[in-house]
Amino acid sequence: MILTVNIGNTHITVAAYAEGVLHFSGKLSAASATSDEYAIRLIHLLTLHHADPQQIEGVILASVVPALTGKVIAALRMLTSVRIMTVGPGLKSGLKLRLDQPAQLGAELLCGVVAAMAEGPAPMAVIFSDTALSIMAVNAQKELVGGVILPGPQLSMTSLVQNTAQLPQVDLTAPAPASVLGKNTSACLQAGLLLGTACLLDGLADRFRAELGPETRFYATGNLPANLRKACRTSILYRENLVSDGLYRIWLRNRKG
Repeated sequence: MILTVNIGNTHITVAAYAEGVLHFSGKLSAASATSDEYAIRLIHLLTLHHADPQQIEGVILASVVPALTGKVIAALRMLTSVRIMTVGPGLKSGLKLRLDQPAQLGAELLCGVVAAMAEGPAPMAVIFSDTALSIMAVNAQKELVGGVILPGPQLSMTSLVQNTAQLPQVDLTAPAPASVLGKNTSACLQAGLLLGTACLLDGLADRFRAELGPETRFYATGNLPANLRKACRTSILYRENLVSDGLYRIWLRNRKG
């Protein structure tokens, strides 16, 4: 069993692969804790999915939260003595980075693109939805050539509600309104956040296609709601476990090292 661990700003996603097949995937809160507490959470997650630490043959970890990385690695070492790979300089991904500062690329972005490239031909763009929305582009030569970062819809709503006096929270997973003309405050917010974000993604998709080519495919992962994807005119292929799959593929590429 190979364990993949992705430390994000909101969640720590843990997945297990056995003989190339995803065995389970679960999320832990990324709230700061001690190494002992992380170890307990990991054991509970493994137990929930009928797995045992003794089954772990390898671990690969990606992190965008340096303050948590050491604690989670220490917790993993309490569970297993196998090699723990960390995505970064020294690990082969098979992906060429045409960036000004490749070391600044978020590990989860690299992993997601690696998995998407294994599924379909380039050019492509991969949408990562968490606290922020990030879109990374791969050209026809299979090179990661850049992307965009912007606030995610949940972050936009939270900021808007916290900084205004009378705007309510709305459910961003509810169906997108059929009309952009909201008849009350909640409907106006839903139209703005859902349809506005969909139009934003469609507009960016047009610009990505203009630079990468009209045949560009779009993938998405993370907490991009199905209603929002449906509201987009751009065809978006959603893959829930894209980052975990990419981590596993990078582990396979480096397992002999």
